[in-house]
Amino acid sequence: MDFSQILNQYSYTTELHTHSFPVSACGEFTASEVVKFYKEAGVNSLVLTNHLNPLWMEGSPSQRAEEYLSDYRLAREAAGKEMNIILGVEIRFPENHNDYLVYGVSEEDLEQFISLIPYGIENFYKEVKSDKNLILQAHPFRKNMELAPIHAIDGIESLNMHPNHHAKPSVAFKYAKENDLIVSGGSDFHHKGHHALCLMRTQKEMKDSYDVAEALKSKTAIFDCSGHIIIPYIY
Repeated sequence: MDFSQILNQYSYTTELHTHSFPVSACGEFTASEVVKFYKEAGVNSLVLTNHLNPLWMEGSPSQRAEEYLSDYRLAREAAGKEMNIILGVEIRFPENHNDYLVYGVSEEDLEQFISLIPYGIENFYKEVKSDKNLILQAHPFRKNMELAPIHAIDGIESLNMHPNHHAKPSVAFKYAKENDLIVSGGSDFHHKGHHALCLMRTQKEMKDSYDVAEALKSKTAIFDCSGHIIIPYIY
């Protein structure tokens, strides 16, 4: 199969890791601006994975969930019918600086997620894990990260393409192979010019968060890093 055949067969593109301001304080652009960039790039689906961290414990879980979802709703409004906006989460717990990406998420899950932040990843996995979701450690080999307990994650983000951080993708892929972990990849978009650096390619359209979780669990997705195709499970 040549390159053009691969692109034709895996024709749907999805960004798995993006941030918007103000829900992610580190983001440079509003949800509407993020959508505009990805529309211009011709991306089919965009997963908004804003930060959910210990700061979100202040106030009631229901109030904080509504605040968290505000950018997601703005993004959906800005996208209209031109692009699928999908809910994801990048969650952190007080125990360390690790981040975890969760796919297979609904709006109704947010209150529970916020209430579980004080108790760490192992408790979170025990309480939240289902056959419909996927819990991955984000950029596990970035500076200041600690490897999560294997029994508390389903996989790792092996291809984190944030240009300002070194996520050591070759080491991450080796670790995933040795421990039979699911892998994912994304642009980790925050700043100007850094969008759509790593997209998931699939044979079917990703319409919601559960589609994304299933595509990653099925190990049928491939990744497109600025035109360079990575097929992660040929080993």
